[in-house]
Amino acid sequence: MINILVYDDNPQRRESLEALIELTQEFNFVGSFENCSSIREDVEACKPDIILMDIEMPLANGLEGLRLIKQFYPQVKVIMQTAFDDDEKVFAAIQAGAEGYMLKHASVMQIIQSIQEVMNGGASMSPAIALKVMRHFSSQPQKEDYSLTAKETETLKHLSQGLSYKMIADQMGISYFTVNNHVKKIYEKLHVHSLGEAVALAHKQRLV
Repeated sequence: MINILVYDDNPQRRESLEALIELTQEFNFVGSFENCSSIREDVEACKPDIILMDIEMPLANGLEGLRLIKQFYPQVKVIMQTAFDDDEKVFAAIQAGAEGYMLKHASVMQIIQSIQEVMNGGASMSPAIALKVMRHFSSQPQKEDYSLTAKETETLKHLSQGLSYKMIADQMGISYFTVNNHVKKIYEKLHVHSLGEAVALAHKQRLV
């Protein structure tokens, strides 16, 4: 079971996510809070595997919470959620170590898949966010040889286009497990720890 903790200042949103989590067989809802003012105590009490984190919250927002999680509980995965694709907050969350970043209007299936991908060792990013990252770094001229194989380069290209692991598997005619292995190798060779870092470096170094 995947233990999931929710942070969101909107009570209806919290209830909606709780219902989704409880209805998904492999998920276990462990709690929800309206802000991150007591996040260390929350995590100690709830012991989540993954956190769905709103960015805009009163008193202590999602970025503050993310930084504390990565400082004190680096094993806990964090997927940021926001109603707006604000460039500054997107890059701040990526730099702070978020494993995923999605807009709140994502579908139920997209939320479920995002959680599954992150817990399988990958990362998740909505196409709109991936495109922002790609455009931000597309003008960087440097390029280095990271010894990516043709399949790894193709996988990285699909990731930068915002495709999910399942979509990449379908596009390349390979299994989800093989895609996940390609991503792990990409992370090792690029010396990165998140999808945002991989996509950013790929475009900075013109790898795709």
